[in-house]
Amino acid sequence: MLQILGKSTSINVRKVLWLCQELELPYELHQWGTGDRSTQTPEFSALNPNAMVPVIKDGSFVLWESNAICRYLAACHSKAGLLPANLQERAVVEQWMDWQATELNNSWRYAFMSLVRRSAAHTDADAVAAGVGNWNRHMAMLDEQLQSTGAFVTGPRFTLADIVLGLATNRWFMTAMERPALPAVADYYERLSQRPAFLAHGRNGVP
Repeated sequence: MLQILGKSTSINVRKVLWLCQELELPYELHQWGTGDRSTQTPEFSALNPNAMVPVIKDGSFVLWESNAICRYLAACHSKAGLLPANLQERAVVEQWMDWQATELNNSWRYAFMSLVRRSAAHTDADAVAAGVGNWNRHMAMLDEQLQSTGAFVTGPRFTLADIVLGLATNRWFMTAMERPALPAVADYYERLSQRPAFLAHGRNGVP
């Protein structure tokens, strides 16, 4: 059975848990990164030298990086549309997944660490304000994309891009800050909320 290593509150672990529910894929979740099961150990570093979650073990195969894990599982356990077979359609899905990981994530990191995590290392008011503005600017880009598709991130069908960006959207709505009205993003959030797996692992009260 697939083993998932990581704390269930982690946004990146929740990507994998949401996907597994969409795929109806059984798994065992092993909580790492909480309590006594630190990722800062030789045992965990042997699986992922970055000492970060999630990590999966599929038999003897070990994989880390949440988006790579999602691509792998979707390819292994095919479900129509999640990771399209058409190379151009697939490239667009992966484009938006990579945008989430490299652009959107970097836009919210400082503001989120200050406003939600209350990190002592993220208390510069100007940096927080700049972070909020940059985060909102990136979400406005997502809003424009959703206006053009009218449904999900890459078109009328739900894909892996919606898993990674759906969790990011939940984080944006749950962070106490000023944000612009983005109607397409708001509609998208409600559309995702019709999916039981999103309610279980995305819109579940955890930012």
